Amino acid sequence: MKRISRSYFIALVVCLPFIAGAQEKQRFANMDEALQAGAILNGRQGPRNVNWIEGGARFSYTDRDASGTPVIRAYDPRTGKDTVLFTPTGLTFPGTNQPFAYDGFQWTQDSKRLVFSTNFQPLYRRSGIADIYVYSLADRRMQLATKGARTGELSPNGAMLGFERDGDMYVTTLANQQEKRLTRDASEHVYNGHFDWVYEEEFGLAQAWKWSPDSRYIAYWQLNDSAEPEIQLSDYSGLHQQWEKIRIPQVGDSNATVRIGVVNVSTGQNTWLDTGERGEFYIPRIYWTSRADTLAVITLNRPQNVMKLFFFDVRTGGRREVMTETSKTWLDVYDFYAGIEDMMTFPENSREFFWISDRDGYQHLYRYDYSGKLINQVTRGNWNATRIEGSDAKAQTIYFTSTEASPLQRQLYSIRFDGTNKRRITTVEGNHRINMSPTATYFIDRYSSLKQPTQVELWAASGQKLRTMENNAAVTTWLATHAYSPAEIFTFTTSDGTRIDGSIVKPIPFDPSKRYPVIFDIYGGPGSQQVYNQFSTSGWTQWLAQQGYIVVGVNNRGTNNYGSAFMKVVYKQLGKYEALDFAEAARYLAKQAYVDPRRVAIVGTSYGGYATVFTMEMYPELFPVGVANSPGTDWRLYDTIYTERYMGLLGDNLKGYVESSPVEQAAKMRGNLLLIHSMMDDNVHPQNTMQLLTALTNASRDAELRIYPPGRHGAAYNQQSSRLIRQVTFGYLERHLKGNAPPALAPAR
Repeated sequence: MKRISRSYFIALVVCLPFIAGAQEKQRFANMDEALQAGAILNGRQGPRNVNWIEGGARFSYTDRDASGTPVIRAYDPRTGKDTVLFTPTGLTFPGTNQPFAYDGFQWTQDSKRLVFSTNFQPLYRRSGIADIYVYSLADRRMQLATKGARTGELSPNGAMLGFERDGDMYVTTLANQQEKRLTRDASEHVYNGHFDWVYEEEFGLAQAWKWSPDSRYIAYWQLNDSAEPEIQLSDYSGLHQQWEKIRIPQVGDSNATVRIGVVNVSTGQNTWLDTGERGEFYIPRIYWTSRADTLAVITLNRPQNVMKLFFFDVRTGGRREVMTETSKTWLDVYDFYAGIEDMMTFPENSREFFWISDRDGYQHLYRYDYSGKLINQVTRGNWNATRIEGSDAKAQTIYFTSTEASPLQRQLYSIRFDGTNKRRITTVEGNHRINMSPTATYFIDRYSSLKQPTQVELWAASGQKLRTMENNAAVTTWLATHAYSPAEIFTFTTSDGTRIDGSIVKPIPFDPSKRYPVIFDIYGGPGSQQVYNQFSTSGWTQWLAQQGYIVVGVNNRGTNNYGSAFMKVVYKQLGKYEALDFAEAARYLAKQAYVDPRRVAIVGTSYGGYATVFTMEMYPELFPVGVANSPGTDWRLYDTIYTERYMGLLGDNLKGYVESSPVEQAAKMRGNLLLIHSMMDDNVHPQNTMQLLTALTNASRDAELRIYPPGRHGAAYNQQSSRLIRQVTFGYLERHLKGNAPPALAPAR
């Protein structure tokens, strides 16, 4: 139940007049103007779609030329030279007069060719079907590699394109355009090289195969989804509705069975790798190690609290168990919110690997040898190492971002493999997002703070600033003439002694002698984080502030980066501590002279929608108004991998499932609730909202409902629907929080 980016709701950028009176800064004329201002506040983010090429000597990025044509450029950090590498001007699709256009691209390892995907047709969150072309920089030759592929990637030696099509693996030799089929067992329910819906969504990968570093093998997942149940979705268009059918297992259902195959590209010989695991289990990650012919395979049991790492000899299928880790809660193999695809990494030219684990109560780096022996814990302390940004094997140094300065900040550090010589590299207060070259020589630093719009800088890893790439002076100029309420951090201690951070955006103008209505704009899901020391760019929040609302965010328990105990207290009892912390925040704010405690709303989307409904049920006296977009309403209706990770298996925790369900607690609802959903939501299925409506009705509780049939998760499906959802939400808040009398609650039962 991943967060829907707020940028999804921002309309197209328009130029606002920079006009202000001598005494009073310009305010928004309407909500549309405010939403458009979100793009202005966000500012320019520096080079887009950065790829480090030529071994990290340069990076490529996308731009547009003077005529508006998209181009790919390259920048040399050493010299500052910026050059155009690719422009589609004058290029056509091979054999046609049709101008060449593309949806995405990737670089080959030698940085001499580009692999373009065109005619992209989206499937799930990360995947789709596309035609693949290969372009040579040397001779500007465009070559069709294949059509209708789900994924494609050039071999490390650049000679072949590997791809998956219709559930089988193929390679095309580029020199002679010869296509070779590597697997031949795909059927309706069995497929190689791509994932089912739940694996892709909850383990974060779209491509279910990997080239070996020497280009001799392709290792791939094979799935059999015949045991998975099927859901049906429709947008109800046309005379006779069409049903989209997707196999998605919900809690307690059977998952797809999974195994790993390795095929020799030259001979076509296939080897199946037997992990020895039995019953239902997951294979969330595979890695080619630095040892030739050795593939690392990670397994998780279904509750996701036992992880095993195996090394396989892909020539024979022989296996060796390298390590086993267990947890009383859950184990993560990637971090969606921190943008970490892999918690385990296997550096080239090394017989060691690194693992990010919270085994000591905080998330830190651990160093192992290939026998599975722990060499040393690299980082330690009462803070989280959040990401490995790069490593330098020669210097035996790792670069990582962490929360050592504060859970609200991210700062870049370096440390030697043995845990010595830790050094802080970024020094400016705020939230730093790092993009480091593969040789750990240079990095791009995008950062902001509560009072500082985004800055983009190019640095040498040694600590020398090379260039300011974007200072967003236009944002500073806009702020000088327009009304803006910066986010402020507040901290309080709950009644059970837990320290909680929150953010508050106050009304414009703000009079501390007045009492203002409050809107909790929340998410709250496990592993996420909402509040940072970073510049607030939401035009929606600024609109609410200018309309006289206080807008609040909370890093509730369940949030990551405050230690494992803080995050994992929600295990097997989702909703309980999230709702408690929102309630504790409301009680804290009620003590502030400028807050009207009778006029408080809570709004959220996805997990935030779930938390909205559940919090209103548990604490109706504190939250009389709520807006829930795409809410989960019973964890038994959500998918296996996400839910069972945090709630355990249904048979082991039925009581927890019942107590965490807004459907089961519907009779406790006393407030004014607006529900928003799409009929095409493949993430939080519309049955969640429908079952809640039935339960509310049976308990004689009412709710308002808005359905946007074609939308996916988050309900919006175009600019018009996005705008309308905001208008409906704002109108609902105005109606219930700004009346002559405080919002009324239904009688307690």
